[in-house]
Amino acid sequence: MVPITLRGITWNHRRAIDPLLATLPHFQAEHPDIDIQWSSRPLHGFEFTPIDELARTFDLIVLDHPFAGHIAATGCLESLDSLMTDQLQSSFVGPSLESYVYGGRTWAMPIDAACQVAAVRLDLLRALDHDVPRTWESMFALGRDARRRGQWLAIGLKGVHALMSLFTLCANLGRPCGVTIDKPLLDIEAAKSALDALRRLLSYCPPDVLDWNSIALHEHMIGRDDLVYCPAVYCYATYAEEDIRRPLRFLDLPGLITSTSRGSTIGGTGVGLSAHSRHPEAARTYIRYLGQSATQMAFALNHGQPARRDAWDDSAIDERFGATYSSTLRTMESAWIRPRYPGYLSLQFHGGDLVERHLRGQMPESVLFQKLEGLHVAS
Repeated sequence: MVPITLRGITWNHRRAIDPLLATLPHFQAEHPDIDIQWSSRPLHGFEFTPIDELARTFDLIVLDHPFAGHIAATGCLESLDSLMTDQLQSSFVGPSLESYVYGGRTWAMPIDAACQVAAVRLDLLRALDHDVPRTWESMFALGRDARRRGQWLAIGLKGVHALMSLFTLCANLGRPCGVTIDKPLLDIEAAKSALDALRRLLSYCPPDVLDWNSIALHEHMIGRDDLVYCPAVYCYATYAEEDIRRPLRFLDLPGLITSTSRGSTIGGTGVGLSAHSRHPEAARTYIRYLGQSATQMAFALNHGQPARRDAWDDSAIDERFGATYSSTLRTMESAWIRPRYPGYLSLQFHGGDLVERHLRGQMPESVLFQKLEGLHVAS
């Protein structure tokens, strides 16, 4: 028998590709008639390449939930509603599954869960004799002491990551950005407070943080000994594994004003099924497999970041990742879903650059707000 071949596309980090490849032999042992060929692409492509373009080439697409409105509008993916049993719908951590539901249909199976949380080098923090910050004000006190020793706070604010940090801080204040075009994008007072905090943070950070995305932030924090603490970054739990020479520890998001960890802008990934696939039932069989508890547990054993709550609650997995899951669960459970309407990706692409330009001192705050609202309405 000639096996059915399904082509899949993900992004090229060990957190993304390794668990897919590691769990594939088990799936193929159960389904020898189905072969999966995975390819990967850079993070920037994952964040912005239109799904309808990928759907013409690939059967299986690992994607980010802000594409949901575009997917619903173009019909480029098949709905996965038929896979969503009552039990499965309650199996994922935080709003991971909810983020892929748009227009009453489910467009992807969550396979990876993440949101913005704090990252810390505990060895450097202890040397400064500081507790873990629970608020941004206590973080600034840490920053002052760090600078006296030639050390820094850190964050990644390149492009879209600057916009996500603005979103997170507004939501943390209890005044999240608008997620539909019939409402303003920004609560201006909340946005002013958020930007003021980000500008203040930059005074305790090396200048090149405006050139860093999430992966670069993690790499710099484990690769050098002068970056003590980051208040908000999309967590890559694999940087807390024991094979990392200077491992990070991940903790709940510090509150901007109080210690509440609410409002972190959810990330993570799901896997969708192309509407152009010639083998949709085989693809659904594989997608169902990826959402199973045993598969998600195996993801965690192969540098993955599972989306199922039972994997997050597993003590052995938590220990393997330096208590990342127990230490950030509160933030994950109270995470916020960013806009997903058709056309939003243009705002995300251009808006990130605008926020970055403001933080570089190249654009006044009032002009930034005007341009962000213009992108929101134009979408």
